[in-house]
Amino acid sequence: MQTNEVEIKTIQTTSEEEFIMKPYIDWCFKELMRNPKTRTGFIAALLRLPPEQIGRTTILENELSKRTEEEKQGVLDVRVLLESGTQLDIEMQVLYIEYWDDRSLFYLSKMFSSQLQKGESYDKLQKCIQVGVLNFTYFKKDNFCHRRVRFYDEATGDLYSEKLELQILELPKIPKEYHHPDGIIAWMKFFRGGNKKEMEEMAKGNAYLESAYEDLMEMSQDEKKRLAYEARERALRDQLALQHQTEKIFQQIAEVQGELDKAKDTLAETKGQLSETQGQLSKTQGQLSKTQGQLSKTQGQLSKTQGQLSETRGQLSETRGQLSETQGQLSETQEQLSETQKQLAEAHAQNDVAHDQGRKDAIIDLYQKGLLNLEQAASSYGMSTEDFQKLIF
Repeated sequence: MQTNEVEIKTIQTTSEEEFIMKPYIDWCFKELMRNPKTRTGFIAALLRLPPEQIGRTTILENELSKRTEEEKQGVLDVRVLLESGTQLDIEMQVLYIEYWDDRSLFYLSKMFSSQLQKGESYDKLQKCIQVGVLNFTYFKKDNFCHRRVRFYDEATGDLYSEKLELQILELPKIPKEYHHPDGIIAWMKFFRGGNKKEMEEMAKGNAYLESAYEDLMEMSQDEKKRLAYEARERALRDQLALQHQTEKIFQQIAEVQGELDKAKDTLAETKGQLSETQGQLSKTQGQLSKTQGQLSKTQGQLSKTQGQLSETRGQLSETRGQLSETQGQLSETQEQLSETQKQLAEAHAQNDVAHDQGRKDAIIDLYQKGLLNLEQAASSYGMSTEDFQKLIF
């Protein structure tokens, strides 16, 4: 799971007069966008146009239509229709969200396709822009705080269509050295927020930001709006705490799984050693069988030699010496077999002890981490809860 880099600042004020809302709280952002002048200034910065060229802006219904009950519903933060016919979905995302790139494509495609009714011609389709204002870092491999994504022909490098566009604004990446009052970064700094004095300084020199600042001050002094704002801020803070708790639980599960995998590796290694010992035993047994065959052959020679006893006593003495030597070899081989069988028994016993001890250690570890309760742990360990408590403590 992705670590959440979002920071929701707790409201700290020394007096009621110093309180000012944070525009990155999505409730506050939506309220600011209700002002046509604020919308015009922000959209002009997004489109890199003079504000007077934007014309009239209209806030549309923010729920995109569904063709079937099974189809996923799209809900936009601020959906704006320009006088030119262009539509913008402007979303302020406070908390980190996985797959933001896929999500923004989904909303862009839904917004684009929802323009046509059954039987209407495709030439009625107008340009759609999905704008994501992120209060977290999503693209971690670069320092670009504002990116504009359009659709190009890979073979020619030409723009395939101007009717689909994505813009992503990552507020944590704003360059600290930027101080120009105009442009999209000025708006990003304003949305990032600050204290009352900082916000006032950000708005100076830009009539549209000044209008947004005045609205922000008015909302901050409105008791009902402040209550709604603080309720939303608490909800976001609770959601962030829940995300952190979930990440911690997943991390603990991963650690336990790692320990189990390690125990499995140890068991596999022990089984490998046992297999090797069994192979050595088989080899020794083969050598014993060969020696026994040699003994049988020697005994046959002895019988032949005994039949020749009457013919020569000297040969009998020599043959008896050979028999004594062969019997000594047999005795040594039998001792080797006995020692090998003893080693095999010890290996089996060590394997059983290691397996049982690994299982018991894992049970104690899971109980100490809270993944097993006392009754479950004692039952798995094979003793009463009282004896198990004594063992632990």
